[in-house]
Amino acid sequence: MASFWDIQRKNKLYSYALVGAMIPIVIVLVWFAGYIFDGGSWIFPFAIALSLIYSIGGYYYGDKIVLSASGAKLAEGKDFTYLNNVCEGLSLAAGIPTPKLYVMNDSSPNAFATGRDPKHASIAVTTGLMQKMNRSEIEGVIAHEMSHIKNFDIKFMTAVVVLVGLISIIAEMMGRMFWFGRGNDRGGKNGLLLIIGIFLVIFGPLMAQLVRLAISRKREFLADASAAQLTRNPGGLASALEKLKGSPALKKANDATAPLFISDPSGAGEKKSFFTSVSHLFSTHPPLDARIKALKGM
Repeated sequence: MASFWDIQRKNKLYSYALVGAMIPIVIVLVWFAGYIFDGGSWIFPFAIALSLIYSIGGYYYGDKIVLSASGAKLAEGKDFTYLNNVCEGLSLAAGIPTPKLYVMNDSSPNAFATGRDPKHASIAVTTGLMQKMNRSEIEGVIAHEMSHIKNFDIKFMTAVVVLVGLISIIAEMMGRMFWFGRGNDRGGKNGLLLIIGIFLVIFGPLMAQLVRLAISRKREFLADASAAQLTRNPGGLASALEKLKGSPALKKANDATAPLFISDPSGAGEKKSFFTSVSHLFSTHPPLDARIKALKGM
């Protein structure tokens, strides 16, 4: 039986290894741009500037945008006393400031966390989650979201987005330069090098996106393990995940905010087949069955 410390260590290691896998793609693309294209060295600073501008905006203002887009309201009043008490107790156990607690008026059970760091964090749950889950299950869900905050997942994933953005922007610019025939003679003299470059331009962004999605899935496993550590009750979260199976789509779910939720808010099922196994490579969340199995094995 694996301990939650072992699972946390393994998923952190996988996350860092996957980030490391993107570095060579960036390096090769930058080198190739400078080698093939006259004056191509300017592409890297331009691409990193665009990536940082985009990511910094999301980093500092993304939480407000997400909460507004989700229709979340502050959990105030007697109806939410228990929920606030759970949040306060788990934040003490996690050793972080108590996040602001929000509620979304939606019958589908779900929850998400947002905010750039523990001092600027929020957790939102749906009314459906409050109605359909018992005390230990709610604690498990809140602990999972609290763990995303404690593990600085927003900050970590922002760094990942910068890398993915770099690869996408560099590949896009190189593709346009290929199209307009701005390569120098060195590219023409080395056919193999040219083929490798074209391959990276076409498939580099796809590989980067697959790595980003794999990192997102690993951080979900990490948050599950951290939640088990906080509550000392992996069964509570496992039971909550069981109840999330087959949940209807959230009213205000969209592709941009979907990665933040504890489970896919689109309401898509998890039927087992070869094609769905392949589709999991393009998912931000691991299959619920895999997460439940990991929790029950702690």
